Amino acid sequence: MRALCWMGVNDLEVNTVDDPRIVNPHDAILKVRLTTTCGSDLHLIDGYIPTMREGDVIGHEYMGEVVEVGRETTDVRVGDRVVVPSFLGCGTCWFCDHELWSLCDNTHPKPELAEPILGYPPSAIPGYSHAFSGLAGSHAEFIRVPHADANCFTIPEGITDEQALFLSDSVPTGWTGADFCDITPGDTIAVWGCGAVGLMAQRSALIQGAGRVIAIDRLPERLALAREQIGAETIDYTDSDSVLEELREMTGGRGPDACIEAVGMEAHGTGPQYAYDRAKQALHLHTDRGSALREAAVAVRKGGILSVVGIYGVIDKFPFGVLTNKGITMRTSQQPGQRYMPQMMAAVQAGELDPSFLITHRMSLEDSVRGYEMFKKKEDGCLRAAFTP
Repeated sequence: MRALCWMGVNDLEVNTVDDPRIVNPHDAILKVRLTTTCGSDLHLIDGYIPTMREGDVIGHEYMGEVVEVGRETTDVRVGDRVVVPSFLGCGTCWFCDHELWSLCDNTHPKPELAEPILGYPPSAIPGYSHAFSGLAGSHAEFIRVPHADANCFTIPEGITDEQALFLSDSVPTGWTGADFCDITPGDTIAVWGCGAVGLMAQRSALIQGAGRVIAIDRLPERLALAREQIGAETIDYTDSDSVLEELREMTGGRGPDACIEAVGMEAHGTGPQYAYDRAKQALHLHTDRGSALREAAVAVRKGGILSVVGIYGVIDKFPFGVLTNKGITMRTSQQPGQRYMPQMMAAVQAGELDPSFLITHRMSLEDSVRGYEMFKKKEDGCLRAAFTP
């Protein structure tokens, strides 16, 4: 089959690789119908996530059609149109029983690679380095899904492929960020980032009861989407003397009730601290540019919540004393999409949520190298490129 492979830092190729096969009786094989770029993939491409190997198939946000199942797969059937959360659960361990699906104890096939870094291994995510499983990713004609009964969700009639695609990762990540905010009706939520995850965090916050959402970014076309598609108020941080002062003024001096950081380790910013971050990152002295995370920590009101769904590695100069002295609750996790899938599907069916607008460019898998180049450089207003194998 054809697949998009990581060949080295900033080096992708579409190559012919082996078809996936049933390995475990609980597996399913999917024919991928749609798969999309994700901001966290850029961390792989740019070399900030270790344990990538030449030839690894990348991609983790996808939907497809079941073409084969293992002999002990009972709920998923050939022909089903399904979406799969990017973090895989087994459905039977302590963590899955407590709906902490992204912390599953049983799906990571190489825990010895994750334990030295994290202490304990997370659940498996396909296409995202060997430290996070080594499983082949979704930018391919076919993909193997372990524990298919726990991870494959049949897509109801009335939900399009394009809508279902983002229920794999962007929507559940944004939904998680909003859920962590413990929103009470009328709360003001500030969201750093107007990429796909940031936009979905904004929409999720409104669905979950926020009275106002304020979005912070620098790209005019993304800020326009936040206003027009989500209904958020916006701040362009490159056109602001102080984002913190603007947020104080917009909230009567108190600050947002919760802040969601949806940018991650390659955040852009302004000023000397951003220049410092870029220099240290370029010299591989740390992995993260933390402008957005630091600003969100300072901006949230006293006693508020800082929700972090951006991906980070080893961040420098994080103002932890701000959390202590302001009494901030910080919550973070990879998304447990299985937990939220019924709510998210219901929101799509009710017309409250339509993530299909996130696709700005659609192309074949053979053109995916160009798609990632556009996505990385934000050319032609590229928010997400979706590939059809």
